[in-house]
Amino acid sequence: MKFGQVADPSGIDFTIPQTPQASLDLLGHSKSGLPLEVYVGCAKWNRKDLKGFYPRGIRDELVYYATQFNSIELNATFYNSPSKSQVETWKEKTPEGFRFFPKIPQSISHFSRLLNTDDKVRDFVDATVLFEDKLGMAFLQLIDNFKPKDFDRLASFLNGFPKGYPLAVEVRNAEWFSRDVSERYYQLLEETGTTNVLVDTAGRRDMMHMRLTTPMAFVRYVGANHPSDYTRLDDWISTIVEWKEAGLQKLYFFIHQNIEEESPLLAAHFIGKLNEAIGTKLNIPARPDGPGSGTASTLF
Repeated sequence: MKFGQVADPSGIDFTIPQTPQASLDLLGHSKSGLPLEVYVGCAKWNRKDLKGFYPRGIRDELVYYATQFNSIELNATFYNSPSKSQVETWKEKTPEGFRFFPKIPQSISHFSRLLNTDDKVRDFVDATVLFEDKLGMAFLQLIDNFKPKDFDRLASFLNGFPKGYPLAVEVRNAEWFSRDVSERYYQLLEETGTTNVLVDTAGRRDMMHMRLTTPMAFVRYVGANHPSDYTRLDDWISTIVEWKEAGLQKLYFFIHQNIEEESPLLAAHFIGKLNEAIGTKLNIPARPDGPGSGTASTLF
């Protein structure tokens, strides 16, 4: 994932901003008394990207991946909307408790720019609902040059999106984060029950807005293949503890790298710290030369 990449990450201020009071208030009003659900994963499962992650002799990468992680940010669906049979195959290869987070196809978000997409949305939804209880949440990533001038187009899309299907949105153009525009945008997400994606990447600190619009946090963490990647993740633990105490219901945390082969190592570090901090019992992904630790679980 090259988005937000910088030549020298050592010069970036990676301080995590304070969570806005509006987000804490939303969590407080949404307290359910149910256990926090936590899902941590990578963006891909193929051997080429996660070089060194798979032990020798592994024939099916998804089957093995799903023994190590409880979720996947399913970027494959961005390039081609999946068929129903493909979804069924993926579902059958994964254990109970595993979750898929499919990315809305680029034919909808980038090529059509949300215009005249009813048929494409229907095809995507009709296929991915077959994940059934293994469907986590789909996410719509808008192209960088999709600006607030098209706010009404986004509002129409979200209001027309199939009700009851979980959806998150990531906007990338910097104009969305100006004060007046952002407040209107967050209100739209709250009104439509849409989760606001938070992106932690070196070159776009404006996307660390920390604004939650549902009692669910969808975080896309992009490492820089730099020692600071680990301390940045440590800092996230404190924020997650705060959110949990405020009433967060679900945490979706996906770890990327500019060179993806290091993503499982980062994830293992993060999961270990998270287990210690809030009592989760998520499996810690194994290195090829040794077993993992912990047990597979999403609730505590």
